[in-house]
Amino acid sequence: MLLALAVSSIESIQAFIFYIVQYSISNLNIFIILIAIGYSFYSYVNDSVEKDNLVDRNNSPIQLISQLRGFFYINPFLAISLAITIFSFVGIPPLIGFFGKQMVLSAALDKGHVFIVLIGILTSVIGGVYYLNIVKETFFYEPSSIINPILKKSQISVSVQNKNISADYTNIVLSSPIAFTISVITLIILLFIFINNE
Repeated sequence: MLLALAVSSIESIQAFIFYIVQYSISNLNIFIILIAIGYSFYSYVNDSVEKDNLVDRNNSPIQLISQLRGFFYINPFLAISLAITIFSFVGIPPLIGFFGKQMVLSAALDKGHVFIVLIGILTSVIGGVYYLNIVKETFFYEPSSIINPILKKSQISVSVQNKNISADYTNIVLSSPIAFTISVITLIILLFIFINNE
C-alpha cells in the first residue's frame, strides 16, 4: 500500500485508492463474519484449556485461531465466505485482492522499482502463509467444539398467531441483514473479475 504512494504517479495513486477500497471491503467482511461466527458458537462448548485462560472469554467469543478449528463442519457457508475473503487478502486470482496487489505492483514496475516489487511479493507470500493457516484450521480439522448438552435436552415452544413454534439448537440462525451483508460483500470480492474496469 505504501509502495503505491512511494512511486508517486497518477497510476500509483489510482492503485492506492483502489487498494484502500478493496482492503476496507474485505476487512468489513471479515469483521462481520467473525461476529457471526461468535454468535454461532453460543450453542457450542469447548473444553480447551487455552480457551479457559482467555481474559475476556465471555464478551469476545473468537480470540484464537484454534477456536475456528473445524468450523466448516459447523457452518459450511460461513466458513466458505471466510475462506474467500482470506484468499482475497492473500491475493489469489480472480478475487478483488489480487487486482489491488496487481495494480500497486504494476505501478511500481512501470517506474522501474524492481527490487521493491520483489520485496513486496516476498512479504505478500510470507503474509499469505499466516492467512492460509486460518483456512487450514477451519477446513482440515475436526471441530473442537461440541453442542452444549443442556441445549440438546431443552426445547422452547412459543405460540405465535395461534401457531406453535418450537425452537431448539438446530434452528438458531443469523438475522437476515447480517447474512445478506456477508453474502453481498463476499460476492463482490468473488465476482469482481466481471466488473474490473478501471
